[in-house]
Amino acid sequence: MPPDEADLVRRVVATRDPDAFGQLYELYIDRIGRYVYYKVGNREEAEDLTEQIFLKAWESIQGFRGEPAAFPVWLFRLAHNLVIDYHRTHRQTAELHEFIEDANPLPEDVVGARLDNEMLKEAIAKLTPEQQQVVILRFIQGMPHAEVAAIMGKNEVAVRGIQYRAVVALQRILRSTMDLAQ
Repeated sequence: MPPDEADLVRRVVATRDPDAFGQLYELYIDRIGRYVYYKVGNREEAEDLTEQIFLKAWESIQGFRGEPAAFPVWLFRLAHNLVIDYHRTHRQTAELHEFIEDANPLPEDVVGARLDNEMLKEAIAKLTPEQQQVVILRFIQGMPHAEVAAIMGKNEVAVRGIQYRAVVALQRILRSTMDLAQ
């Protein structure tokens, strides 16, 4: 975490400084929004949930007890919990309806050089919710295993295992889809 960002977190926690929180909002809005979008599959719902996440973060920021470097994990944990609540109330599975054009793509060895975005969305939607979360956090958000583990409440070995199974499942799903397309 850059020193300036750590100072922003300290200011917000200590004094509820709205300007500092606004700067943190700007730093994290795209990452949180992208994460939520991939979990709910609907752009409008993702935007609404993302705003709710930041409102909840503002309301509960003084309850944040970690080091400033733990702030992103705390924020993604809030996002994760609100997405779970969303799915409970909507009683639906997460489907990916759109692909964010500026998202970092999955590694070429998994998806192939010419894979259609729609095919990728459908393949990710077929993974278990846990595998979807790891794929989104690791490959789309670019987070290290340690951060993903903290967000998911698991250890790094478990996250690596979920990631491995997700990549194998994606390969199988994509091969099957490509075979059907030929």
